[in-house]
Amino acid sequence: MGKKITFIGAGSVVFTRGLVADLLETFGGEKWRLALVDTDPKALEVSRKLVGKMLTYKRSDVELTCSTDRRGLLPGSDYVVTMIGVGGRRAWEQDVFIPRKFGVYQPVGDSVMPGGVSRAMRMIPAMLDIARDVEKLCPQAFFFNYANPMAMICRALRKAGALPVVGLCHGVTDTEGTLARFAGRDRKSVTSYAVGLNHLTFMTDLRFDGQDAKPLLREKLSAIKKKGFDYTHIARGFAEWELPEPPLDEPFSWEIFEKYGAYPAPGDRHITEFFADRFIGPQSYYGKTLGVDAYSFEQTIASGDEGYAQMERLAFSPDALSEDILRHFSGEHEQLMNIILSIEHDRRQIFSANLPNNGAVANLPREAVLEMPAAAAALGLKPLLVSGFPDTLAAVISRHAAIIETAVDAALRGDKDLFAEAILAGDYIHDRDAVAQMVDELILAQSAYLPQFRSQRVARRGMAGIGGLGRRLD
Repeated sequence: MGKKITFIGAGSVVFTRGLVADLLETFGGEKWRLALVDTDPKALEVSRKLVGKMLTYKRSDVELTCSTDRRGLLPGSDYVVTMIGVGGRRAWEQDVFIPRKFGVYQPVGDSVMPGGVSRAMRMIPAMLDIARDVEKLCPQAFFFNYANPMAMICRALRKAGALPVVGLCHGVTDTEGTLARFAGRDRKSVTSYAVGLNHLTFMTDLRFDGQDAKPLLREKLSAIKKKGFDYTHIARGFAEWELPEPPLDEPFSWEIFEKYGAYPAPGDRHITEFFADRFIGPQSYYGKTLGVDAYSFEQTIASGDEGYAQMERLAFSPDALSEDILRHFSGEHEQLMNIILSIEHDRRQIFSANLPNNGAVANLPREAVLEMPAAAAALGLKPLLVSGFPDTLAAVISRHAAIIETAVDAALRGDKDLFAEAILAGDYIHDRDAVAQMVDELILAQSAYLPQFRSQRVARRGMAGIGGLGRRLD
C-alpha cells in the first residue's frame, strides 16, 4: 500500500505546497498515501485542488485523500505532521496589537513575549486533542510539529502525558545559509552545532568545509565595522527579503557573536524577543521600533494574506502549473523529507530538532524542550549528548525555560493568574494592573479558541455560589 503521511492544518497552503514538492522530489518513484486535514473547508479545498494539480503535473501515483475530520484519516498513518494555526492570522494580529496598547512592541509574537504566551493559550488545547487522537488511532506513527510556540507546545504535550511530539523548524539551517552568503562560501560547505530554545538557538560551533568558520566571520565583520555601517538599512520585512542583502543585516546577532563566540539562530527578528528588556520600547532597536519600522508585523501579515491569495488563484485557475511551483524552496518545511528518508533507511543523519533535554545538556533543565542536534534513525530522532555548553548562554536559556513552564501550566489549567505571571516573568512589562488588563483583553479577544478558560470561569462561579472558596481550581 505504501507509506502514509497526514498533514494536519493543510490549509496552510504555502506550507503544504513546500512539503508536497519535497515529497515528490525525495520519494518521487515510491508509492505514498497523502492525507490532508483542515477544519476550514474552504482552505482545505484550496489545498486539495493545488496539491491535485501538482500530482497531475508530475504524473505522480501518490494517493490523495482530504477531510475536515482528522479521525477518519489518521488510521494507518506512518507520519503525522501538524502545522495548525488556531484562529489564523486574524487571531495572531490580536496577540501583537493588544500588547502594543500597553507599550509592548513585538516583531513576531509567536514564541515568547505576551504574543507568544497568548498564542500558547489557544494552541496547546488544540494540539493536545490532536496528540490524543494520534495516540489512539495511529500510535505507531512518527509525530512531528511545526506549529508555534514550538517549545511551549512540545513541553505541554509531554507534561500532560500525551503522545510525544518532535518539533521541527528551519531556523538553524536557514541561518547556516545566511552565514554562508555573508562569508561568500557555498551553502553546502557549512555545518554547525546549535543548542537552545526554538527561535533562540546558539550555534557554538560553525565550520566551512570542516574548518573553524569563526576566524573568517570575525575578519569579515571587522572589515565591515571599520568602514562603518548604516543602520537604516537593517530589519527589512518579508516583502523586501528578495532584495540583495546588505553586508550586515543582523546587528544584535553579531553583537552576541562577538561577546559569546556563538551566533544565534534564526537572527534578530526572533531573538530580540528573548531580550525584550533591551528592545521593548519605541525606537529601541538601533533607532527603530520592532514590529513597526523594523520587521514590520503588519507587513508580515499582509505578505501571508497575499501568499494565501496567490495559492488560491493557482488552485482554481484553469491553467496548468509551471515547474516553478514544484521546485524546492526555502521555508519552514525544510528538513522533514530528509528526516523521513533517514528514518526509513536508518541512516542516522544529524538534524536540528526540538526534544526534551533529559540530561543531554547537563547545565540546562532536564525537563526543558531544547532545539539541539539529533540523529534520525529507524527508532526516531534521538538527541546527541552535548558537552561544554557555555554557562553564560545556559543562564539565558534557563530563564526562558522557566517562563515556558509557567505559560504551559497556565494553558493546561486555564489559569489567567499564571497567564499574567508568565508575561511578568519576561520583563516585558512590570505594571501588574496593566498586565492583568492585557490578559483580560487577550482572553476576551481569543475567547472562541480558549475552552479551558471558559470551563474555569464556570467552575469558579459555581465555587463562589457555595461559599466563594478559592480563586483557582487546579
